[in-house]
Amino acid sequence: MTTPILLGISGSLRAEATNTKLMREAARLFGDCTFVEGDLRMPLYDGDLEAAEGVPEPAQVLARQIAEADAVIISTPEYNKAPPGVLKNALDWVSRVEGRPWTDKPVAVMSAAAGRAGGERAQMILRACMVAFRPRILQGPEIHLAGSSKEFDEDGRLTGEIYVRELTALMVALRAEIGR
Repeated sequence: MTTPILLGISGSLRAEATNTKLMREAARLFGDCTFVEGDLRMPLYDGDLEAAEGVPEPAQVLARQIAEADAVIISTPEYNKAPPGVLKNALDWVSRVEGRPWTDKPVAVMSAAAGRAGGERAQMILRACMVAFRPRILQGPEIHLAGSSKEFDEDGRLTGEIYVRELTALMVALRAEIGR
């Protein structure tokens, strides 16, 4: 088998976001792969903008990255009990691109949040938002990193044994899903 392409999407734009750290840790634990990070910086979805100018280049790039990836990791924060608007906006734009890049794509969803639920609600809503795209979203193990700012060392590595064990198991399952 060739080296798999793994696309990581963090639902947070902050430079030191724990969801970006979690996404990168997942890629490290996934093992040998070509890891690509998606960029969610794009204009807000607007049908008039699309009609006038077409799908913006950043959305087209993300759609190509999804299509070319063998698997995708999405790590979402929880803002006001839901995924952040930047993540939903990117999903909306990608849905407007020709083709169906998400169809049958293995996807691992995870979340990191400051609260004690670790982004559980955001993850549940994100999974529901993706149903229309028909990816193969792994059902577990579920990763809900609670109190996330305290769960990484200075190198961005997870420190909690249970989180490392569960994230490793999720990445093993994602790698196996590529071969299905």
